[in-house]
This record gives sequence, C-alpha cells and structure tokens, in this order.
Amino acid sequence: MKKAKIYIPSKTAMQSGRGKTKKWLLEFETKDSSVSPLMGWESSVDTLAEIKLEFSSKEKAVEYAKKNNIEFKVINKKKINFEIKSYADNFTKN
Repeated sequence: MKKAKIYIPSKTAMQSGRGKTKKWLLEFETKDSSVSPLMGWESSVDTLAEIKLEFSSKEKAVEYAKKNNIEFKVINKKKINFEIKSYADNFTKN
C-alpha cells in the first residue's frame, strides 16, 4: 500500500511573503534510495518520490487519498503568533 503525507509547506527563508503556503501538498513516502558506487549519484527504483500533488483544501487531499487507497497522515501547521513592534522598541528600556 502506498503511504503519503498531507501538509502545507512552510515559507522559505528566501521569501518574505506567504505565496506558496496556501495549497495543501500530498507527497508520497518513498522507499530507501541507494547511492551508485561508480558515480556517487543517489538513485531509487521508486518513481513516486518525484510526485507532489497540490490541492486547494485539506479535505480534497484526504478525499483523494481515500479514493485511491493511499495510507496517509495529515501534518497540521503550527500556529505562529506574531508580535508587531516598531523599530524604536529595540532601544526602549523595560
């Protein structure tokens, strides 16, 4: 049976916005990869490692996994509380 994880990707350090964090991804868990002794390249016989499916909601991703008999786990995003400060707050004495 195929195994997968469903999650929202976190934003990368190279971007300030949250552009790619709105879609849910279904990513397959793959079998162990091996390293070619001749060239040192990493290879695998499992082609599911290359597939990432995008969904607009978690419910649609779960429905797809159930419909196609994919064992899955949902990884929920942690809620981050932002504290908005001004630059001058760095120099105040508290």
